[in-house]
Amino acid sequence: MKPHIIITGGAQGIGKITTQELLKSNYLISVFDHDKEALDEFELEIKNESCSFYQVDVSKEKEVVSAIGRTLKRNETLYGLINNAAISINKPITELTLNEWQQVLNTNLTGAFLCSKYALPYLKKTKGCIINMASTRAFQSESNTEAYSASKGGIFAFTHALAMSAAPDVRVNCISPGWIDVSGVKKRAEAHQIKLSEEDHKQHPAGRVGNALDIVSTILFLLDEKNDFITAQNFVIDGGMTRKMIYM
Repeated sequence: MKPHIIITGGAQGIGKITTQELLKSNYLISVFDHDKEALDEFELEIKNESCSFYQVDVSKEKEVVSAIGRTLKRNETLYGLINNAAISINKPITELTLNEWQQVLNTNLTGAFLCSKYALPYLKKTKGCIINMASTRAFQSESNTEAYSASKGGIFAFTHALAMSAAPDVRVNCISPGWIDVSGVKKRAEAHQIKLSEEDHKQHPAGRVGNALDIVSTILFLLDEKNDFITAQNFVIDGGMTRKMIYM
């Protein structure tokens, strides 16, 4: 039987490319996404019986419980959970409302908590794994990103805490992407491939801006049960930028 993976925020961006690549690697995929338009477009595009789609707001407990119940009824077991769903609202903190702050944290951090809480009993049965999507913004920042950065810092800490609680049955790791260009990997109404400059690429020690496949390769590595000695870790995939010293 194919291993079953739930991926949140799986209809666009890194999530969409991850879904496509995991299907090529013989996984069963359940895509959770709040954006019905993106879900419908992706379902028509992919037309794959190994992939099922669920409209879910991961910040809502009842919706998470319902979606996990429905996909487990369809797929019976669960091997992996990829907590990828995230939003950002970037504005000066003096203009950021409490509601906006809570909206970002509820989706990015509470969503990972809820999905992990209700998936964990099934993951324990298969000795599976959880992969959380953090960000290099958990460790370095630009201005006006307090909500997003706080949520990703929370994901980093949540990961190593959950890894201790879920041990030894379930491995829990996180990935912190840097600049990953997915500007063209969105629903049709929002897809617009930006033109990357030579300067954009050259500022990275690796010599280029990242793409979603750079993240997928790490996801595939962490899903592989041969790598079961790896847990509670954070993998920075940023072309070396967080180690580059820059003086203005």
